[in-house]
Amino acid sequence: MASPDSKQLGELGEALVAHWLQQQGWQILARRWHCRWGELDLVALHPEPCLAFVEVKTRRQGSLDDTGRLAVNAQKQQKLWRSAELFLAKQPQYSDLPCRFDVALVARGQEFRQPTLITRTIADRGYTLALVDYIAHAFGN
Repeated sequence: MASPDSKQLGELGEALVAHWLQQQGWQILARRWHCRWGELDLVALHPEPCLAFVEVKTRRQGSLDDTGRLAVNAQKQQKLWRSAELFLAKQPQYSDLPCRFDVALVARGQEFRQPTLITRTIADRGYTLALVDYIAHAFGN
């Protein structure tokens, strides 16, 4: 049973979160949007309307930063702010919308003790990914 590298695991986590957001009525505008400051994992539009820049953290259960919360530190938040500003400059049709920064925490494991928002079994890999927490308005104003 092959184990995915961290990039593949991150991509699978982002796909899971994008699917969940779409089920909640969101439209995914961009995935893995790159600029000089870094990458925006997901940019999603809610019908309210509201634009969310979603940082997805996917971790293996039992890792040092089990949930991924520690990775969204002040330095990472600054990179996300700058990336979001550049996204809005390049996509001016969204620049008047209210914006927020959300964080989605995804775990890879066999089974989960806590309730999850959505799970998906990766059948050919023998494990499950679960969206264990979605933090709306995780940082910023």
